[in-house]
Amino acid sequence: MNRMPDPAGPASYPPSMHPIRPELAGFPDRLKWNARYSAGPPPSFAAHPLAEQALALALPDGPVLELACGRSGSALLAAAAGRAVTAVDSSDVALGSLALEARRRRLDGLITLVHADLGSWQPTAAGFSLVLCTGYWDVTVFARATTAVRHGGLLGWEALTDAARRDRPHLPAQWCLRPAEPACLLPACFDVLSQQEPGPQPATRRRLLARCGG
Repeated sequence: MNRMPDPAGPASYPPSMHPIRPELAGFPDRLKWNARYSAGPPPSFAAHPLAEQALALALPDGPVLELACGRSGSALLAAAAGRAVTAVDSSDVALGSLALEARRRRLDGLITLVHADLGSWQPTAAGFSLVLCTGYWDVTVFARATTAVRHGGLLGWEALTDAARRDRPHLPAQWCLRPAEPACLLPACFDVLSQQEPGPQPATRRRLLARCGG
């Protein structure tokens, strides 16, 4: 939980490369998201509002970590602000698209892509000034993410709530936030800056921003 992956673990590589780890070749999440990204519309690379909010606040020196980054523009926004960024995802298609866009914007020197299963990937303890994750929920991954935020840093998270299962009953319950989550799962050293549910009610997403003060 408190170390970066060793050479035998998930691959970390610069944006100019996007190899496939052999152990992820048949990984269901990789195959599912690769298919969606390949068949979907071209990416907009728009930054998530939570990333915009977090990067507008005071942050300590240090890099940014984005988990389940996909083809989000949040990593690009952080890099454009001069932050080193580590972007982690199981989809090599998404990482490849992000790499190309980072190179086009001449930000590739600031972004490190990590092709990994978040269920087993381990971030550096207290290694990041901002840890961001939008559109993904796993309670174990969240717990690991809290340890990766350095003193004075921010944790930004958005995920589906239980309300999303009303219209999408196939969604596993463990993929959705329960009432008061994720704020109620934060270690005592965190101060909640905001926890809100954007959109019409009943809200299908919940958004958290918290600062590590311990």
